[in-house]
Amino acid sequence: MRDRSEITSWLTDMDGVLVHENTPLPGAADLIRHWTETDTPFLVLTNNSIFTPRDLAARLRASGLNVPEDRIWTSALATADFCASQIPGGSAFVIGEAGITTALHEVGFIMTETNPDYVVVGETRNYSFEAITRAIRLINTGSRFIATNPDATGPSADGVLPATGAVTALISKATGKEPYVVGKPNPMMFRSAMNRIGAHSESTAMIGDRMDTDIVAGIEAGLHTVLVLTGIADQTEIEKYPFRPDEILSGVHELLE
Repeated sequence: MRDRSEITSWLTDMDGVLVHENTPLPGAADLIRHWTETDTPFLVLTNNSIFTPRDLAARLRASGLNVPEDRIWTSALATADFCASQIPGGSAFVIGEAGITTALHEVGFIMTETNPDYVVVGETRNYSFEAITRAIRLINTGSRFIATNPDATGPSADGVLPATGAVTALISKATGKEPYVVGKPNPMMFRSAMNRIGAHSESTAMIGDRMDTDIVAGIEAGLHTVLVLTGIADQTEIEKYPFRPDEILSGVHELLE
């Protein structure tokens, strides 16, 4: 296990680590301020592909966290980065919101319903039967199937909502094809994030609240892993897995002590 003193760059999950239902968690604002004032390279990661970094920065600011938009890395940005690395200037049919369509436009992709290179499924609250049918037919005729993230459900004030993984399951059942998933727990999302800030795995840490995404992907990407107990995971949850984070903290406030 590496010592935290060797860490010079940080990746951190957002929900359950920095914020909980739009309320900052203890120490989050101080940690972001510390990283900013000391010019420490960092990125805030989220599997949510609905919002652009500008949207997310505004939402975080409203909850009391001052995170610049260039310090936010979403599964939509990682997906666009991946698609552009595979087929520069390619085309896609997208089921999703501004987060993914903007990210694909910014890497030079064209949105089309005619023989696209990729069918990309991201998070949306506006799934239509027509769009899902179109996606199935395009995949059946050769378009490659990509998903921004694997999450089957997402949270809301009224309970769980079906998320990206639930819709890709429907498309997979109809096509017999599984999507390539770019977001966590694929360590590719962490590698693309590190490329963005010029970081190296030997000196980068990942802070997360989930063993099954943040920590396993951090371990697979070769990062120092920090699990905080302000989100999903508790001691019972930790015991379920055959791997362990490098550190377990009650919250991010402990990183400043």
